[in-house]
Amino acid sequence: MSVLNIIVLAIVQGFAELLPVSSSAHVVVAEKLLGLDPSSPPSTLLLVMLHTGTMFAVIVYYWRQWRSTYFQDIRTFRKFLGLVVLATALTGIVGGTISYIIERNIFRVTSGSVEDLFSHLELIAPALGVAGLLILIAGIVEKRRPASTLENTNELNARQAGVIGAIQGLCLPFRGFSRSGATISTGILLGVAKSRVETFSFALAVVLTPPVVARELMRLIHWTHINEATGLASVTLFSLFGALVSFCAGLLALRWLSRWLEGGRWYLFGIYCLAAAAAVTALHRAGY
Repeated sequence: MSVLNIIVLAIVQGFAELLPVSSSAHVVVAEKLLGLDPSSPPSTLLLVMLHTGTMFAVIVYYWRQWRSTYFQDIRTFRKFLGLVVLATALTGIVGGTISYIIERNIFRVTSGSVEDLFSHLELIAPALGVAGLLILIAGIVEKRRPASTLENTNELNARQAGVIGAIQGLCLPFRGFSRSGATISTGILLGVAKSRVETFSFALAVVLTPPVVARELMRLIHWTHINEATGLASVTLFSLFGALVSFCAGLLALRWLSRWLEGGRWYLFGIYCLAAAAAVTALHRAGY
């Protein structure tokens, strides 16, 4: 993989990750167009390292807001931490169970993993479509909801956090089902204020990224050992470079997302996802 390819993928990831349009789907399509294999361990490690870059962008962008909202006193922090732990636990249960079922029933002969599905555009397209419909419905519901109601629903409760975490679990094995789009839309449908569910969604992303990176790194090490391949250090170095580029692109994307989310244009992301699903279907039929 060339440096130019990594820069292209990092920019795509950085802009798409923090917008509710499924960065993974966009990166997979970009890899297909560049002639790369999205399901190979080096590619999946690069993908999660690009996620790491955008994770740090989230921390930098939201730090002041998190500090004033969640770290103002020990009681508030404990409540916030409890909600994050609950949501993340349900993410692991839902995502882990689905991944286990897929690997046991689809890859039981080849001993493959759920990541092997990442190169299948025929699976990414419907996932994008479902995400688009969810975002579109949430946008319509939010527009019809009285402003006074929204102002009084700032606080997350355990039920809402749990549902958001479970929905996030569905996003892990299915590339195209936007994590931020699904979690923020779910929060809106549950009656949570947009600003609050936005910050909570990206807090969950910060917690989720390190174990995903560790999983992909172990998968790459195993793949290198089995195939007697070399270049592990160079793959890791290129992935770190990609993370830096995606960090810069992610900061720009976050500014755009916040303006659109607070400006009542959330539904437009749903329309985009539906159009993207149609485009991915066309690429699949064209042989990609």
